[in-house]
Amino acid sequence: MHIAIALPSHVDGFDVADIPDWARTVEQLGFDALSFTDRPSWTTSEPLTSLAAAAAVTRRIGLLTSVLLAPLYVNAGLFATATATIDRLAGQGRLRLGLAPGGRPQDYTGAPVDFADRGPAFDSWLERVRETWAGTNQLGPRPATPGGPPLLFGGSSTPTVRRVATHGSGWIGGGMTPEQVADFITRLNASFADAGRVGRPHVAVSVMTSIGPDAPGTGVDAVAGYYEDLGAEFRDSAVAGTLTTVTALRTIADAYSRVGVDELILTPNHPEPDTLGHLRDALA
Repeated sequence: MHIAIALPSHVDGFDVADIPDWARTVEQLGFDALSFTDRPSWTTSEPLTSLAAAAAVTRRIGLLTSVLLAPLYVNAGLFATATATIDRLAGQGRLRLGLAPGGRPQDYTGAPVDFADRGPAFDSWLERVRETWAGTNQLGPRPATPGGPPLLFGGSSTPTVRRVATHGSGWIGGGMTPEQVADFITRLNASFADAGRVGRPHVAVSVMTSIGPDAPGTGVDAVAGYYEDLGAEFRDSAVAGTLTTVTALRTIADAYSRVGVDELILTPNHPEPDTLGHLRDALA
């Protein structure tokens, strides 16, 4: 199972100027990928510029959005050219795009796409992006990766399963137990096969962590603040699911691996990359 690190740009004290340091540290410590989230109504860094900054200072690690709120990038042609540029900067096969319509209405404040219409807008947007990568119009550079960066889709709805089968190479999930993930993998594999796809979709699962040598769990307050707007029940569930000990991390990693998860995305809740060594040692 591959191990990725999600950039904790949601945490108080995080400085976007430190993105190159985070990227270099993730690569030097031997992790497989660096992931970037997208939440315009929060303090998180913008994913595409973050990807470019990380691509410029690394050579090996994968680069992933987990997930990018695709319907907000209304100009599909411009998005396709921007991501093709990043793909060329990173080099073939390093960039993957995790995409979803999102579930927070406030992220759509001021956007030309209505929150209620985000699903259909997403589907038509996908077609235009793929056409641009394929070169059916004369927009921007061609991607380094044939056909464009692999697409993974977030969510657990029926449209998500359909998008994975139709356009995707995989799925990104979070907040689900290993048993729930196992059931969802069964749905994904069946849909993939029904669509005539070869093989099976890549499965990535994201978890929150707060593990350090001196004060484990000190970043849990960041988790609570980040999910406060989704209500007390969801917030408390996210806090309870945050991994604060080495034992908890090893246990959940083993459980996800056993049900067929291909990639575990760890989100630290500290603004400095020096805590990453503890995560690496925990999984050694």
